[in-house]
Amino acid sequence: MAEILRMPEVAANTPEAVLQAWNVELNTPYAAGEPIVTVETEKAVVEVEAENDGVLLRLLVDAGSTVEVGAPIAVWGKPDEPASEVDGVLASLGAGQAPAPDPTTSTPEQAATATPADTVAPAPTDAAPDRGERVFASPLARRLARESGVDLNAVVGTGPHGRIRRRDIEAAIAGSAAPERTSPAEASADNQSIGTPVVAPRFVDVPNTRMRAAIARRLTESKQNTPHFYLRAGARVDALLELRQQINAGLGVKVSINDMLVKAIASAHVIVPAMNVQWNDTSVRHFSDVDIAVAVATEGGLVTPVVRGVDSLSMSGVATATKDMIARAKERRLRQDELEGGTISITNLGMYGTEDFAAIINPPQAAILAVGAVRQEAVVQEGAVTVASVLRLTLAVDHRAVDGATAAEWLQAFVNVLEHPLRILV
Repeated sequence: MAEILRMPEVAANTPEAVLQAWNVELNTPYAAGEPIVTVETEKAVVEVEAENDGVLLRLLVDAGSTVEVGAPIAVWGKPDEPASEVDGVLASLGAGQAPAPDPTTSTPEQAATATPADTVAPAPTDAAPDRGERVFASPLARRLARESGVDLNAVVGTGPHGRIRRRDIEAAIAGSAAPERTSPAEASADNQSIGTPVVAPRFVDVPNTRMRAAIARRLTESKQNTPHFYLRAGARVDALLELRQQINAGLGVKVSINDMLVKAIASAHVIVPAMNVQWNDTSVRHFSDVDIAVAVATEGGLVTPVVRGVDSLSMSGVATATKDMIARAKERRLRQDELEGGTISITNLGMYGTEDFAAIINPPQAAILAVGAVRQEAVVQEGAVTVASVLRLTLAVDHRAVDGATAAEWLQAFVNVLEHPLRILV
């Protein structure tokens, strides 16, 4: 019997998602557990697996469309499903209206006799009008083009093989928003008639993406509802930098400073387990494993994939895990479950030369560590002034879950691990 396939809720409290791609062809059998459709949420791309063996009999939504959770996206059933079964299912969607003829099975005469009132309209799509060839564009670029009224056919892509990216759409928007220039004579006449020169403002409004809107919403909620307090410290990291050189000289996987900081956070969590918590309305949840979120800047915005069980990973294991997640984050290929959980995040702007900064906690996590650049500074050591490599740190903590003394104890332990980095490898 033919049945409706509906847009699943792949992330909690997500009212809609983008149907990025169909992974199987019409009337091509698939097995249970096989990915049949790829869905894009605000922060991740999720492959939805089939619950049963079957075939797709009719597609109701085109790739690239934004669809409400629970809305029909296809009809599926058995390979030998009679056409009357499909028609009946589609008629039920139209509250008694007749379905639109299937272009893959109906005759030209049948297609020609269908009227708008007789059809089940597919969800709106942002794909470009047919020009005889496929327009390659990222889902983000397609959505931005639709929201801005930009014709994808008129945009030149700068991505691989001419693929249109967000920056190409933004450039097209900026180009169309430029005001028309007047001739010198017209400008002079206008100035004389008015008495003073008038300069038209030049700007362009770039619509917020789903990810940008989600980031804004979550950060606003965090800052409004989470009582932040901040602790700052400086750590001498000369020994850490030397250890990194030694590790990279002997490993196939290159370890970054950030990888070592992630491992050091796990060590500090083991020393001060009261920081390895999440805040809930009715409890403070304590964890035995240390899961750490790593902030990654992508074209669409900031995401924080979670590295699981860092306390039990080797240094090379941490480096491998973070490199994989960073690469997939930039390609929007993270699963939703990889963006959830953790008790602390690390965000590092040291590569931009930022000396220190404060970050906003990602609820329900209890803290976020902001890391600045390594600087050569004069420090006093055993009564003598010397030059050392100093790393500036700012720890933001949720006061509901962690007291100030506990956070101070944790930060002290973290700095101690950085200044005696062999403890990271234990």
